[in-house]
Amino acid sequence: MNSFSHRQLQRFIDQHQLEAEILPMDRHTRTVPDAAEALGVAEEQIIKSLVFMVNGEPLLVINNGPARVSYPKVAAHLGVGRKQVRFAAAEQALEITGYVVGSMPPFGHRQKLRTLVDTAVTELELIYGGGGDVNAMLRLTPVELLRVTAAEVLPLS
Repeated sequence: MNSFSHRQLQRFIDQHQLEAEILPMDRHTRTVPDAAEALGVAEEQIIKSLVFMVNGEPLLVINNGPARVSYPKVAAHLGVGRKQVRFAAAEQALEITGYVVGSMPPFGHRQKLRTLVDTAVTELELIYGGGGDVNAMLRLTPVELLRVTAAEVLPLS
């Protein structure tokens, strides 16, 4: 299956008239600290778009910085047992979203995904996420993120 790139993401941004910008990077920023350093921003400003499977259905969870997603909090919010929430395999995430892990933007996927956003993300002025390629980042505001994803906001870390 072919993966999407920053070109598909840019088309999505243009079609939906989003206030978001894809930033080319001179290297692959594999970790939150790498991305923060390359962009000259705080680690908390780097968002992670993570695909989970819940009872066979995909779910996108967005949190930031070095924070880890609390599986029990996700499960409680969805009204399922903790064992029903699992991290999607890289191949599965690619199939669902069109993007390879490490380049995953928070929107513009093959299908619209139910999305949960950690409260901490909404407290920032600017955030940076995957830009569709391993050497690109996306800059936007939390307000724009919530507008385009219609995400549910709750403490997830």
